[in-house]
Amino acid sequence: MSTTADSRRQAFENNKLAKRLRRLVGEAIADYDMIGAGDKVMVCLSGGKDSYSLLDILLSLRDHAPVPFEIVAVNLDQRHPGYPEQVLPEYLEGLGIPYRIAVQDTYSTVKRLVPEGKTMCSLCSRLRRGVLYRVASELGATRIALGHHRDDILETVLLNMFFGSKLKGMPPKLVSDDGKHVVIRPLAYCKESDLAEWAEVRAFPIIPCDLCGSQETLQRKQVKAMLQSWEKQHPGRLDNMFRALQNVVPSHLADAKLYDFANLVPTGEPDAEGDRAFDPAPVEPLAPLRIVRNP
Repeated sequence: MSTTADSRRQAFENNKLAKRLRRLVGEAIADYDMIGAGDKVMVCLSGGKDSYSLLDILLSLRDHAPVPFEIVAVNLDQRHPGYPEQVLPEYLEGLGIPYRIAVQDTYSTVKRLVPEGKTMCSLCSRLRRGVLYRVASELGATRIALGHHRDDILETVLLNMFFGSKLKGMPPKLVSDDGKHVVIRPLAYCKESDLAEWAEVRAFPIIPCDLCGSQETLQRKQVKAMLQSWEKQHPGRLDNMFRALQNVVPSHLADAKLYDFANLVPTGEPDAEGDRAFDPAPVEPLAPLRIVRNP
């Protein structure tokens, strides 16, 4: 009896998770107009939990979407030693969806050009993007969907602040580096922990990354650990941080190219944003100023 009750409870929780992820992805798509009628969405599938979840959720949403759109899955086989090249084709054949496996030996290039012990991500990512852009053109894809989630976006913001001196993150939608494609991140509102749980529920055949993912000294891993520590101490902090990216006040930053500080003049009208920071507005007006002594 207890086993049956536990199974029902787990099924209930799994259903809640599925609904939450579909809702968040649907909201992100709507908020940023990511997918329109007739779009051909190229879902970049790495074999990790995030890209599997992205494909799984988009397939579910496609069946109930108010507009028709196509999905094609694309994986880049970078020729890592020991890469299980049969896993993704078998999985995608089972789904019965169109897919392409692009084979490009970027692994040898990265190992040759990056000194031992140095971070490989930047070069690997650049090479991978170039291949995916080419494949998107060949397939006639109108959208390139990547599996970056909320936590990835926040990590990128902090990495750019700490090491690039830029207030810059991963936008939910952008034009690709080559200017020819629209890149979307439908998982922008999703927590990594939810995606990890969903990957377990769906039993995706995960393929671990043994190139950059195995480098323990990556700054991104350190920033991830810092964010996880903050969230553990103050639940909801990461949600607040992400909402801050959607609620930017240029007049209260310091970029003179973004806001015309040079020509700033008093208008005689209250500033809606004010300069109170987190101070509450006074409940009662202050008493009239009294001059004690003039110099």
